[in-house]
Amino acid sequence: MIVVRSSRLAGFYARPLADRVAHVAATATAPTAAWLSAGGGLDVGTADRMSENVIATAGLPLALGLNLRVNQQDYLVPMAVEEPSVVAAASAAARLVRLGGGFTGDADASIMTAQIHVDGCPDAQAAPAIIAAIEPALLAAADAAIPRMCARGGGARAVRTRVLDAAEGALVVEVDVDVGDAMGANLIDTVAEAVAPQVIAAIGGSALLRILTNLALGRRARARCEVSADAVGGDAIADGIARASRFAELDVARAVTHNKGVMNGVDAVAVALGQDWRAIEAGAHGFAAHDGRYRPLATWQRTPTGLRGAIELPLALGLVGGCTAAPGVRAALELIAVGSTQELAVVVAAVGLASNLAALRALASEGIQRGHMRLHARRLAGGAP
Repeated sequence: MIVVRSSRLAGFYARPLADRVAHVAATATAPTAAWLSAGGGLDVGTADRMSENVIATAGLPLALGLNLRVNQQDYLVPMAVEEPSVVAAASAAARLVRLGGGFTGDADASIMTAQIHVDGCPDAQAAPAIIAAIEPALLAAADAAIPRMCARGGGARAVRTRVLDAAEGALVVEVDVDVGDAMGANLIDTVAEAVAPQVIAAIGGSALLRILTNLALGRRARARCEVSADAVGGDAIADGIARASRFAELDVARAVTHNKGVMNGVDAVAVALGQDWRAIEAGAHGFAAHDGRYRPLATWQRTPTGLRGAIELPLALGLVGGCTAAPGVRAALELIAVGSTQELAVVVAAVGLASNLAALRALASEGIQRGHMRLHARRLAGGAP
């Protein structure tokens, strides 16, 4: 059962830790409430089953991003990150956007792509037509390798071929697969292995690499919002945010840092929810440079009344498989209360856009360090490293 919660919890940060935990646990299932009340964490026995050469566990603070409203629904957003300003900034920016109605967004189907890299193809130019002719057989072979996913409504959807270097006989055959609510990496690697023999039998050469791509172009999420100039601190700051966004379009060095601000929020949610944040990072930066020039993932434009923000990035997320069965991940997924990977992707994209707005607003007004160092000083005062 999904519990409807308000994400607008004014003064939540100022409440004692025990009160914050009790507030969240009050509407949680018994296992999640017990896990929260015990302080969370990962026991070393579970950790030993999850990884290799385990000697202990390393912890990160699990916080809640607040105030987020997406497609007219509120979300409490678990965020695992050591930097307090990441959580505070995303929550503050989400509150400003909330004043104008919140975020809207949408996401593609969960399409991941298997790649079979062929080397030494004797006639690379003829290969695309040959592969197109046997596409039904390749799709059938892919589906046969992942029967459980097909039974859940997923499965192979399309095949295409790209010639990389005709003289070397280098090309790639790609198979798009709907992986449903899984992240899908293992499924896609299985498909690549299953399809490769038929590919080689048809066009010759050798199958050098058989693996997914983390540039999940068929799995993009988008979020949008409008925020008033008054909400961000006035026309001058709104102008500054728009100009700062434009600088990220003009300068690659700035775009990298601009996108790091986006990923501050995205990664914190991904880690809390047990996602492959390394794959998400790789896909996001690959997408930013997909047209040959590295660009900002999020942009802001001035409107007569304020600002319009938009973000698009690939997000390969999963609600099943991987480490989603770990107690802490189950608890975090319960708190965010999404019904599909598409819904989750839109929420994560919105957090990224909020994080970017917070950074640009700080840069356009008091500077990035004032609030950051205030929270950093509190951490140092408490004895944290």
